[in-house]
Order: sequence, then structure tokens, then C-alpha cells
Amino acid sequence: MDFALTEQQQMFRDSVATFARKELAEGALARAHTPHFPHDVAKKMASAGLLGITLPEADGGSGGTVMDAVLAIEEVAKYCPRSADVIQEGNFGAIRVLAAFANDDQKKRYLAPLLRGEEVIAVGMTEPDAGSATTDLKTSATPDGKGFRINGSKVFPNPHADQYLVYVRYGPGVEGIGSVMLRRNAPGFSIGKVSKFMSNADWAPIFFDNVYVPPEDVLLPAGGFKKQIQGFNAERIGNASRSLAYGRHCYELARKYALERKQFGRPLCEFQGLQWKFADMKVKLDAAQLLLYRAATNADRGFPAPDETTIAKLMCNQVGFDIGNDALQVMGGLGYTQDTLVEYCVRRSRGWMIAGGSIEMMKNRLAEIIFERRFSQRPPRAA
Repeated sequence: MDFALTEQQQMFRDSVATFARKELAEGALARAHTPHFPHDVAKKMASAGLLGITLPEADGGSGGTVMDAVLAIEEVAKYCPRSADVIQEGNFGAIRVLAAFANDDQKKRYLAPLLRGEEVIAVGMTEPDAGSATTDLKTSATPDGKGFRINGSKVFPNPHADQYLVYVRYGPGVEGIGSVMLRRNAPGFSIGKVSKFMSNADWAPIFFDNVYVPPEDVLLPAGGFKKQIQGFNAERIGNASRSLAYGRHCYELARKYALERKQFGRPLCEFQGLQWKFADMKVKLDAAQLLLYRAATNADRGFPAPDETTIAKLMCNQVGFDIGNDALQVMGGLGYTQDTLVEYCVRRSRGWMIAGGSIEMMKNRLAEIIFERRFSQRPPRAA
């Protein structure tokens, strides 16, 4: 069992660090407080081969590994946390599901502009009455000729995306769920009032009023839910990577601060209370990283194992937030201001404890794995 990176991985990591230091470090603070997607960053990353790292070269990707994408997130976050989101969105979640199940025509029309950094994709999954209970979704896809008419709504997606991967119901039950691709300019597609998350990112409800989807824009027909939900195992690795990378960014800022800042005539690092706090932070970061690397490394055999991604997300979500929060406490009033990236990282990492499967749902899932049985959260059916 070897815990060291391979020579190739080290070279890749170093090249990403050089790119991030040169292209992204400047303007990192301003970028963090801008709610819109940084298209200029995405295009630079596309030129550097950092979008679609895990996708086959035939599809416009780099043919790399999930571990490569994790390393890229880590290195970019050291210099610009907001830009690490671009790496995540360009390698995990909706884009990975699209690449896995799209046909050649769909890859040309939807995937290619994403990999060039020209467009943004968002997933339309959560509904007002279907959050963690995803299979309760009601957005319907009714046959109309060779295509379908979409009716319903979604909440919390990026309202500025160019294209949406929308979960729809073709028929009853889990087997009736699949997905379609939609562009924001589709007739009958509308975006509601734009609101703010705690992270300052925008969100808005989206509505489908008899939106026509031609057959060439059906990503997965009825029965596709179990296939596309597998993509969330990879999404959780991306989510976990960002959480941990943000926590480590805060840790490094706080460590530097503790070395330089003096109180009572002594550097903060000489106070035992802070020494113990940093020791705890270091242990948590390393433990979470090992779990993340295990999930990422084993995921390169295909879609990652549910138990490993569940554990990695659960651990990294909690550790990333806790480390950021501890770093903010170490830095006091300065950490609480928007003049540093610590408060930003704390706010962002808090959201990832909800998105992609809340930490409570991760614990439920882990319990099912432990006991090798299903624990339904639904009330018992009437006799």
C-alpha cells in the first residue's frame, strides 16, 4: 500500500500549481465576492486542459483520472478558492453525467461548449417537495409526437446557466424517471426571482410550461434514474474535494497569521491553546485527505464505490467547515471580515454540507451499508 503520489501525479500537480499561481492568484479576493460565473477563468482552464480532465480525449477531454481532478481542485484552491469551483464544475456532477450518457450529437451540441469554457451547465433536480427524497419529483415529460412536453419546476439551480440537465418523470415510480437537456432560451422555459444563498451565490426557481423537448435532446429515457444517480457518487468526490481544499486554504492563512501576529508581546503560535488547536486541525485535514484519496483512486475503475464516496463526503464536509471555522476564530476580527478569504470559505463550505446529499443523508446511507439492509425514511404503508 503506497500513500505517495506517482511521479506523473506529482508532475501534474506541480503544473497546475504553476498555472494557478501565475493566472489565478491575482484577483482571487475580488473573484470570490462576484456572484457570476468567471468565464475568463473557465477559458484559461480550457486552454490548460483542466476542464474535462477525466473525460476521454475522443470527447474533448484530457483522458486523465478522478485523482487528477482532485489534485487540480486542491492546487487551484491554494491560490483562488473560487476558481476551484470551476474545476469542480468542469469535471464532476452534471458534466460527467452528460459525458457518460450523451450520444455523439449531444456531445457536440452540449458537451463541447462546456469543455471550451464557453457555456455553463446546471442540474435541475431538486423540487419544492422533492429534496433528499429525489424520487418524489413531479416534473413531467408527456409524449408529444416523437418528443415530450415538460411541465413542472425546480428550485436552487444556477439561474445564469446556459444549459440544464433536468430530471423528469416519464411515468410512475423510480423506473419512470429519466432526464432531458434544455437550454434557457427554450419556449416555455422561465426563470423566477433571483435570490441569494448564504455563500452569496445566486439561485432562482425555474419553470417549465409545456416546454417541447425533441427526441434528440432526451438524455436518458424512462428507467435511467439509477444510471444517472450513479453520477452523484462522482459528484460527491468533487464536493468533498472542494470542502477539504477550502478548509486547507483557511488553515494555511491561519497558520501564517499565527506566526506573524503578536499579542502580549508574543507570536500567537507560542500560546499552547492555539498549538493544540492547530494540531487538531492538522490531524483532521490529513485523515480526511486519506479518505478522499481512497475514494478518488478507486473511482478510476469506473463510477466510484458508494460506501467510499459516502464516507469521504461526510468526513470532508465536516472537516472542511470545522477547519474554516477554527481558522476564522484564530484570526479573530480579521478572519470575520471580507478582507480575507476565510469568511468566504466558511460560508461556501457550509453549503456543501447540504448540497449533493446532506451529511444526515450520508449517515443514513452509511448505516445501510453497515447493516446491509435498506432503511426507508418513508412512513409504513397502510395495510
